Amino acid sequence: MKHEIIEQKPINLNEVKEELEKIKKRDEELNFRAQKTYEYTQQVAKLGKKAKELYEKLEKLSVSRLRDIHLHKIIDTLPKTEDEVKVIMQGYNLTVSKENCKKIADVVKEF
Repeated sequence: MKHEIIEQKPINLNEVKEELEKIKKRDEELNFRAQKTYEYTQQVAKLGKKAKELYEKLEKLSVSRLRDIHLHKIIDTLPKTEDEVKVIMQGYNLTVSKENCKKIADVVKEF
């Protein structure tokens, strides 16, 4: 059985947890790697359904050059200060202004 990749899109850990729960319900049991991933997401992914709401609020900020992958990384790490936002964005070839970092941190603080 050969699998074909149809689409690649970034998702956050909360969405990974939801997808693994669907698979678990469908197949009744996860394989070893999926089970380990699911256990990790249970410990780390704390937002649950609020993750989608946070994603929408971050998207509405309309920060230039900020893409899906960056928004999902912010949701996974939940930075509370502008310095933490800046540190997260350093992992990408992306510069975010101090003002935008503050906006992002303020939105994340609500959650």
